[in-house]
Amino acid sequence: MPQGRYILALDQGTTSSRAMVYHATDESFEVVGRGQHEFDQHFPDDGWVEHDPEDIWQTTLDACKDAIEDADIDASDLAGIGITNQRETTVIWERDSGKPIYPAIVWQDRRTAAYCRQLKDNQHEAMVQEHTGLLLDPYFSGTKIHWILEHVDGARKRAEAGELCFGTIDSFLLWRLTDGKVHATDATNASRTLLMNLETRAWDNELLALFDIPSALLPEIRDNADHFGDVACSTLLSTSKSNASVPVLAMIGDQQGALFGQACFSEGQMKSTYGTGCFALVNTGDRPRVSENRLLSTMAYQLEGKPTYALEGSIFMAGAIVQWLRDKLGMINEAAETESLSEGVPWQQSEMLIPAFTGLGAPYWDPEARAALFGMTRDTGRSQIAAAALRSVTLQTRDLLKAMDDDGQPVDELRVDGGMTENNWFMQALADMTGHPVLRANTTETTVRGAALLAGLQAGVFSGLKQIEALCRADDRWTPDLDQETRDKVYARWLAAVEKVR
Repeated sequence: MPQGRYILALDQGTTSSRAMVYHATDESFEVVGRGQHEFDQHFPDDGWVEHDPEDIWQTTLDACKDAIEDADIDASDLAGIGITNQRETTVIWERDSGKPIYPAIVWQDRRTAAYCRQLKDNQHEAMVQEHTGLLLDPYFSGTKIHWILEHVDGARKRAEAGELCFGTIDSFLLWRLTDGKVHATDATNASRTLLMNLETRAWDNELLALFDIPSALLPEIRDNADHFGDVACSTLLSTSKSNASVPVLAMIGDQQGALFGQACFSEGQMKSTYGTGCFALVNTGDRPRVSENRLLSTMAYQLEGKPTYALEGSIFMAGAIVQWLRDKLGMINEAAETESLSEGVPWQQSEMLIPAFTGLGAPYWDPEARAALFGMTRDTGRSQIAAAALRSVTLQTRDLLKAMDDDGQPVDELRVDGGMTENNWFMQALADMTGHPVLRANTTETTVRGAALLAGLQAGVFSGLKQIEALCRADDRWTPDLDQETRDKVYARWLAAVEKVR
C-alpha cells in the first residue's frame, strides 16, 4: 500500500458543494472527514436557472478546508483528488483571467427550448442521436454554449480568437484548482455536451458546425482516471505549511460516479439513484447502443483508453414528489412519515398519481405533460395519496426497465442509492412493481465514492476493479412479493393514466 492513504473527493452538486476525505485500508474505504456548503440558485426568467461560478468555486474551497480539518490531516497527506459534478451545467470564462463571462447555465435551464425545436424541425435530431446518443433537448450543454455566444457581446469573436474557455463544472474547477494550467474534461462529462462523438470519444466537427461552436473553446477529453494536474496544498487548506502539491487523479459526471460507486462493472448491471429525480444507468459494455425507445446512450466510464458505455433513463420527479406532499400539501412534516402512512394501502388502490409536475422524462420526453391524481373517492386520504405518490416512482422505474428491455439490454437486479432508499416500504414496492430484486448500497454517498475510488485506482491505492468491487457491498436486499397478474394490471392502469396527461 502506498504511504498516502487519504483521498479527497469533491462533489459539486446543483444546490451545494461537498467534500469528503476517505481513508483506505486493505479491508475498507471509509469517510473520515466531511464538508458541505450550499449556494444560491438564480431564476432570472421563466424556465431559466443560473449559478454564480464564483459561488461554486468558493463553496468548493470551503468544503475542502472543512473536510481536511475534520479528518485531522494536512493537505500534504492526500494521495490524490477525485472530482464529481452536476453534469451539463455550462460555464464560459476568459482564458487569461479565469473570470466567467456569464453566469453558469444550469442543466435544469429551459431557455434553449425554441432553438431545440428549430433544430428538430430541420430534421437534425436523427444525426445528433446517431453521433452522440443524446436527444435534442435544452438539458445538454451544446445549446447552452450556443446561447451564450449569441447573447453575450463580443463572445463569439473572442471564442474564435481562442480567448475563451468552455467547461462543464469539472473543467471549471480543474482550471481554478491548477491555477489555469489545465483545460481538460473527462469522457463522461464530454458525452453530455451534444458535441462529443460516442464512437471516437472526440469532439465532432459536424456537431460543432451544427451548433456554430469554435473548437478553440473546448477542453481536452481524457480518461476518468488520469493525472489531470496538480493543486497547491495551500489552495486546499490555507493553513497548510507544505510547499507540496496534490494531484487531481479522477473526474466523472455525478450519475456515472454513482454507477462506478455501485461497482456496476459488467454488462447488464444497473444502478438507480433516487434523489430529487431518478437517474437509472445500465452498463452496456464496450459498444454504444443507440436507443430506439427514447433512452440516452452515454459514456459509463473510460479507463486506459478503453470505453464502457451505458443506457440512461431520467425521471424528473422522485424525492421531489415527497417534498411536494410536505411543502405544498402540508400532508407530512418530514419525508420519513410516508413509510408509516403507506403501510396497509393495497396495490389495488383506486388512486393513481401521474407526477408530471415538470413534464415527463424518459421514455416520454413530454415537457407539456402536467401532473394529475386520478381515481379519488370519499375514502381517499393522506395514506392513499402518500402510497400513490411513492408507487408513482416505482411505476416510472418500470417504464425505464421496459425501455431498456425493448432496446435489448435486460436488467436482472436494481442496485439503488439516494435519499428515498431509506424508506423500506418504498424498497419493497420497487421490487414488487419491477419484478426484480432490489439491492441497497451500503452508503447513500455512492456518487462521491465513485470519484474517490477512481482517484484511488489511479493513485495505486487499489490494485484493480476486483478489489473495488469487494468494497462496494449491498447491505439490504428486497425480492418481489406481488403476483404477476396484479403487477401487470396496475401497470396497465398507469399507462392509460399517463396518456390522459400527455
